[in-house]
Amino acid sequence: MALQRKVLWGGWEGCILSFSPSLHPLVLGKRLCNLIVYILGASETQIKMAVPPCYADLGKSARDIFNKGYGFGLVKLDVKTKSASGVEFSTSGSSNTDTGKVTGSLETKYKWSEYGLTFTEKWNTDNTLGTEITIEDQITKGLKLTFDTTFSPNTGKKSGKVKTSYKREYVNLGCDVDFDFAGPAIHGAVVVGYEGWLAGYQMTFDSAKSKLSKKQFCSGLQDWRLSTAY
Repeated sequence: MALQRKVLWGGWEGCILSFSPSLHPLVLGKRLCNLIVYILGASETQIKMAVPPCYADLGKSARDIFNKGYGFGLVKLDVKTKSASGVEFSTSGSSNTDTGKVTGSLETKYKWSEYGLTFTEKWNTDNTLGTEITIEDQITKGLKLTFDTTFSPNTGKKSGKVKTSYKREYVNLGCDVDFDFAGPAIHGAVVVGYEGWLAGYQMTFDSAKSKLSKKQFCSGLQDWRLSTAY
């Protein structure tokens, strides 16, 4: 009777190895080689067809190793829950042990999956209110539109931002327009990827000064075993 074993490795699932005592040694050897190749590196198709991350997330997995959960000089608390109606609640608070300053935030999120809509409300201890509406994969597959506004009742300051992103195999594009009384600022970014290699470019155009105020380039390597960025 054949023995089957499902291999789970680094989040990839599949590659079923079947063998029995009656298998020819060459056949068994070939199957073992295929298994080793699968474990040591994702298949060529999986790597080629992967959608690269956005520019802000380049190297995020590597940064999280050193930053996530290591709040030196801070005491932090994060709580997340979800109601029966599907509303998600996230609260967080932190206290600086040196200054004694305490900050906190509350976020509610509701997803209307049928229409690709997500509604998010935010509040923090600086008394800043934020509203975010996102629509994804409705106009065309891979396109995401976000309308983000903030309001501070204490100062009366208002701000707005329109974010767009489009992603598919090999490429991830992003363009944000930050509205300001002096003139909107346009943030653009592109990341291309092939066989695990990534290259990204980010720029900011200040319409008030009619010039590029920021330019950045980044490259990296990412697969299910390793994530780096330079």
